[in-house]
Parts: sequence; C-alpha cells; structure tokens
Amino acid sequence: MTNEQAAADIATSKVLRQLKGKRVLITGTSGFLGKVVLEKLIRTVPEIGGVYLLIRANRKHADARSRFLAEIATSSVFDRLREQDAEAFESFLSDKVHCITGEVTESAFGIGQQAFQKLADDLDAVINSAASVNFQEALDQALTINTLCLDNIAELARLNSQLAVLQVSTCYVNGMNSGQVSESIIKPAKKPIPRSEHGYYEVEDLIATLQSKIADERSRFKGKALEKRLVELGLREARRYGWSDTYTFTKWMGEQLLLKALKGRSLTIVRPSIIESALEEPAAGWIEGVKVADAIILAYAREKVSLFPGNRSGVIDVIPVDLVANSIILALAEALAEPGAQRIYQCCSGSSNPVTIGEFIDHLLAEAKANYAAYDHLFYRKPSKPFLAVNRTLFGLVVSGVRLPLSLTNGVLKRLGSRADLKWLRNLETTQSLATIFGFYTAPNYIFCNDKLLALAERSGAVDQGLFPVDARAVDWQTYLRKIHLAGLNRYALKPRKARRVKSKQQTKRAA
Repeated sequence: MTNEQAAADIATSKVLRQLKGKRVLITGTSGFLGKVVLEKLIRTVPEIGGVYLLIRANRKHADARSRFLAEIATSSVFDRLREQDAEAFESFLSDKVHCITGEVTESAFGIGQQAFQKLADDLDAVINSAASVNFQEALDQALTINTLCLDNIAELARLNSQLAVLQVSTCYVNGMNSGQVSESIIKPAKKPIPRSEHGYYEVEDLIATLQSKIADERSRFKGKALEKRLVELGLREARRYGWSDTYTFTKWMGEQLLLKALKGRSLTIVRPSIIESALEEPAAGWIEGVKVADAIILAYAREKVSLFPGNRSGVIDVIPVDLVANSIILALAEALAEPGAQRIYQCCSGSSNPVTIGEFIDHLLAEAKANYAAYDHLFYRKPSKPFLAVNRTLFGLVVSGVRLPLSLTNGVLKRLGSRADLKWLRNLETTQSLATIFGFYTAPNYIFCNDKLLALAERSGAVDQGLFPVDARAVDWQTYLRKIHLAGLNRYALKPRKARRVKSKQQTKRAA
C-alpha cells in the first residue's frame, strides 16, 4: 500500500479514525487468533495509540517483554510486516507495544492494585481472547480461564467506566439447541438456570455448585486420578445442562458473568464458529497448530481414520481466521464510537455461505487424490481409502463389532509371545477418541446466523468493508479447502517428516 493510499484510507475509514490514538489491551496473543488480531492492528492501524499485551512469564522467560520477543514477535504471522518494512515494524514494537507481566486469571492480573488501577486509567479498550480451547479440559482449569477470570476483566472496566470491553467467545455456546441460532443470549438446552429480567442467566449458584463438586473430588483423589475425575466431571456437568463439552459450557457461563457485571456499559461479545486458516491475510493459508477439523484431516492423511460419525448434509460452520480478526476490530471501533451498549456478533459462514460436511470431505478427498505429493508434510503417500461419514448409530455398531474380535486377536498374539503390531486396533482407538471429542461438531442440527455482523459491516462503508472484510460469502469453498487450507496446513502447521533410520545389513546381523 502506498503512502498516498494509506492517507486516503485514514481520511475515509471510520474504523481507522476511531482507533487513531486509542490504547488497547489484548489478552491471549500467544494464541492463534490473538496473533492475527495483533498483526492486523500493527499493519492496518499504525496510528493506534498503543497496544498493551498481558503475557504471563514462564520457565524460559521471566518477564512479558522477553517472552513476547522470543515467542510471539518471531512468529511467521509477522513475515508480511517484516517484508514490507522491517524498520517500521521494529519501531512499532519498540514504541507502541507495551508488555505487561501478569495473568488474566489472577486478581488485579497479579500486578498489584496500584498498577492495575494505572493500567485501567491508561486504556480505552480491552480485547479478551485468552481461553482454554481444550474441549476436554479438567473442570477446575476450564472454569478458571473461561469463566472466573472474567471477573478480573469486569473489575478493570469498573475502574474505568469508559472502557470498551470486547469478549471473544464461540458460536458453540449454543450447546445442544437446534435450529437457527441468532446473535443473542443463549438459553441452556437442558437443565434450566434462573434468568434475570435483563436477559442474562444467573450463574453464580451454578458456579458455586461446580466448585463444591470439584472440592469433593480433590478431597478423595490426587495426581492423574484426580485430573481424570475432573475431566469426567466437566463433561458430565456440561451435558447435564445442555452442552457437548466443558469448553463451550464454561465459555457460556463466562458470557453470563460479563453481561451481568457490565450491565449498562460497553460490552461486545464476538462469537466465531470453527476458526481455520486465513483466507488472505496476513498470508493465504496462514495457520498455527492443528485446529478442530484439521485433527480429523491429519488422522485420515496418516491412514488412522477412514470412518467417522457425521451427517453429510449437515452444515459445518468454518470461518477463516482473518475474517474473525476483522470482525473483532470492526466491532471494537463501533464500541468506541457508540459506548454504553451491549452487543453480540457471530462470525460464521453457515447462514450466508454454507458448506456441508459432505462437500467439505469431497473437496479434501479430491485434492488429496489429485495432488497429495504437493502436501508432503501432511500425506506420506497417496490415500488408498475413502473417508466415510456415517450416522452415529451405524458408527457405533461398526466400531463395537470390530473392537471385540480385534481385542481378542491381540490378546492371543500376546499370549503366544508375538510382537505383531495390530495397527487396526490402534487406528480404531484413534477413531473413537476423535469421535468422542469432535463428533458433536460433525453432526450439526443448527445454523449460526450473523445478520447483525453483516449489517455492521454495511454501516461501516465501502472503505472499511475493503480494509476489514467479514463476509463469508467471499469464500469459494472449493478453492479455499483444496488450494489454500491444505497448503497452509502443510506449510505452517506441520513439520517435515523425520527420515527413518535404515539399518545396514551388518547392523541387522549384530542385532540378531
């Protein structure tokens, strides 16, 4: 972008004008989405007043700044900035990125009340993207990071009544509700929870009950046994109230806490669906780590899974990460321009540009068969089997029918002293494990709607729609899945295959 074009954008962009000079705290920048939000702000909003990053110290780095420079600033997400103007990028990091050594789950972020007050006074807005996205997290851990820490975000806002709070949640707080899911407060699908006249649900008693059950488990178990019990407790309680997993259950409770604590103040909740690799920015296909759908793709590519519970006609709601980052920035600018309101936006594709699970699978299989060699970190050889999505009942019958004879065969071989490796048994266990974690997401009976987000983009005008696109109708699923996403997985998320050490004949003789 030329200097002239940048100046023209600033003059005509509502978002850039609103964010100019503003100071924004971001939590969770060590995560996938947080990095993309930070990169976009640095690249697109150079006149922002400052970006504050809350980063906890770790064993390698005693303070936030050293950890940021070593683990975050070195990410490939910033390659475009370095290539465009490395000096300007380093200058921004030096002048406008302020690192705070603290922890979002601790009172006053663990920095002391005086420093916490100063931080609140210095800020105009906070984007909280810190979360545990482990679907089967131990309940105490999930409660701490996804729910209870929001008391600390709310306390920051109480110390500065003008602070705009943006909470990153998930569309899947919808839980087991079916049908059209609007951008509104979600009701529990099963066991009822008291609802306030203001719309949010009163979750304090529920949280106290969960904490009591956690304390009971801690009094009776320790170590790995305790962790296992707390994972099982989280899943059991989530399903009791109408959620498929601990992650979405605790994220929903977090929404309720914030809606209550910030009643009458600026609060925006942005709910993405399944976040996957970038459509365009900072680079097409950029991704970090293996996400929800990718775990299944990877298991298929490595010939561990060929059957999975799923509804081929169901809509799998996938959204590229750059559209999510843009939604956050667009919504933040609105909150700063029009304070005092509570808003909920969903960043998703299901209602405007749906792709079914069958189409998703077919696109990936077609690319795998035609060009598997181009994705050498993903596919070790040409896939020889189809990937079948079947209904859950049939899946259960197949798995239960195969497991027993395989288990018996394995037992007989062990008794005979055979060291034969039953690959099929291990693959079956992988399939069952993935189905337990992700099966809910591959048999959807809901459609996420984002009419309000699209209306916000429309109100923002043509310049901001170009700078901060949020509309999933821009995604051509065949191109995205076949050429962008698989390439991104191969390049950014997966490491090269380790070369197998081949023994010489002499070594083999000695070993014998």
